[in-house]
Amino acid sequence: MEFRYSEKVKQMKPSIIRELLKQMNDPSLISFAGGNPAAESFPIDAIRQFSDELLSQDPIGALQYSVTEGYPPLRQAVREYANREFPVVTAQDDLIITSGSQQIIEFMTKLLCNEGDVVAVEEPAFLGAYNSIRSFGAKLAGVPLQPDGVDLACLEQVFAQQKPKFFYCIPNFQNPTGYTTSLEKRKAIYELAVKYQVPILEDDPYGALRICGEALPPIKHFDTQGAVVYAGSFSKVLCPGMRLAFCAGDADLIGKMVVAKQGSDVHTNIWAQRVCERILTQIDLDRHFAYLQAIYREKAEYMMQQLDERLSGRIHYNKPQGGMFLWVTLPDSVDAAEFVQRCLQKKLAVVPGSAFYTTDVPCQSIRLNFSTPTKEQIAKGVEIMDSVLRELGA
Repeated sequence: MEFRYSEKVKQMKPSIIRELLKQMNDPSLISFAGGNPAAESFPIDAIRQFSDELLSQDPIGALQYSVTEGYPPLRQAVREYANREFPVVTAQDDLIITSGSQQIIEFMTKLLCNEGDVVAVEEPAFLGAYNSIRSFGAKLAGVPLQPDGVDLACLEQVFAQQKPKFFYCIPNFQNPTGYTTSLEKRKAIYELAVKYQVPILEDDPYGALRICGEALPPIKHFDTQGAVVYAGSFSKVLCPGMRLAFCAGDADLIGKMVVAKQGSDVHTNIWAQRVCERILTQIDLDRHFAYLQAIYREKAEYMMQQLDERLSGRIHYNKPQGGMFLWVTLPDSVDAAEFVQRCLQKKLAVVPGSAFYTTDVPCQSIRLNFSTPTKEQIAKGVEIMDSVLRELGA
């Protein structure tokens, strides 16, 4: 039988990252391509302990259906967690627990967009967000990203002329660039959103993974008009397999997200929610975050050291304040697509920067992930990059 796919599905593109990772069953392949957190950062002992307690003390509560909004004690714990550095979730905000941050992007698009509506996005940006938005028939308006955040003049032009239904951004250690939006631009983005009545979806999956510099308040911190919807995730600070995230914002909007979730997956995994609540309330989070940051700092600095020693003068990259990625720009004389293919032939997977744009455009950058590979793999991977650049005349 021939399936006649909808126009919405035709707009969606396969993730080049997932396609690359299909080859990861080859043990000799080194991956700088994924977005996985460091496996050694997972709090396995705490998860095991709290799972055992739940299944011995209240197995039915951990295994039965639950409420769509999320496990109430977890929702309260998340309010306190989100506000640990800066006030983010106010008394006027409501909160929902979701199955990962990408579900939040889907719900925002489903609730606010009709087919053909526009969503403003940073460019380059998270490929998964692009596909979630496209899946509802919405169009993407890319706003150029600078090292300190989006180009404000371009953002205002998009807001004024295209009237997007919302603006999606990752202010902390952005994926794929690692850029951090400055304090001045965070305030300016909020002011433009209020001026043009464009809601902001602020995605903050990496905020706890700071490796240098001072913490900056989220855009949601400045919100007095209910204009900002804040998305937080536990995938990077606990583990991604639990599929836990949260969304905080205007109570009416969150209420409609609850209805959308009832038609999607009924509720987020209740075992994972109850384990997460115990982790948030019973372990030393400051110590846990310091441990995570030490892991990511060491790996990031090691990858940058290897790049400086082997490739200095031939490539340049951002020095991120946190997160999991380096945005590396190749020499103009090198064909970036050919570079990616030759690296793969030599058993190194990297992601071409062109994958993170809303349209097919030439791009001399690649994204490197430093959180997943070991130090030995980082050194070997950079050695492969060196040999490929030499082959290509750089």
